[in-house]
Amino acid sequence: MPNPTLNTPGSSWVAAAPKNILIVGVGDMLATNDRQATLVTYALGSCVGVVIYDPVARVGGLLHAMLPDSTISSERAAERPFMFVDTGLPALFHAVYALGGKKPWLIVKMAGGAQFLDEKKIFNIGERNAAAAGAMFARNDLKPIAIECGGRESRTIRLDLATGTLTLEIPGQQPRLL
Repeated sequence: MPNPTLNTPGSSWVAAAPKNILIVGVGDMLATNDRQATLVTYALGSCVGVVIYDPVARVGGLLHAMLPDSTISSERAAERPFMFVDTGLPALFHAVYALGGKKPWLIVKMAGGAQFLDEKKIFNIGERNAAAAGAMFARNDLKPIAIECGGRESRTIRLDLATGTLTLEIPGQQPRLL
């Protein structure tokens, strides 16, 4: 006689489809319409992570920008546009639009911009990254619904494409929704 517990929810024989974990590296960007994907970027210090998500089309993207302004190195910006806020942000939006995202539906969130490795605040990279992103949002009539910037904490963010949920992780703290 078959064991009736083998196929019941909660048994070790029943499992959800695995998520595709897509890692966005430092100075990189990724946009996707894979609803089984989770976009993640680790260790946002002075860098900023910008997430955009269209809940109707269920497409989203994540940018991990290191520096605010590409004019410091046009050669580097040509090679790695996602490294900079001013070139990476437009590329992120265009990539999401190419996958069917629409501006009126977009949810925008940002994290990072910490005061990291610059105790005397000589360079203020984190603050300048967050300000550059904020200025671009304002020029394009976009209002982020969540911003977690500043401080001295490193942050990891995860975007679940199936739900649009953005999870924020700070070392020593419980993960929370952003």
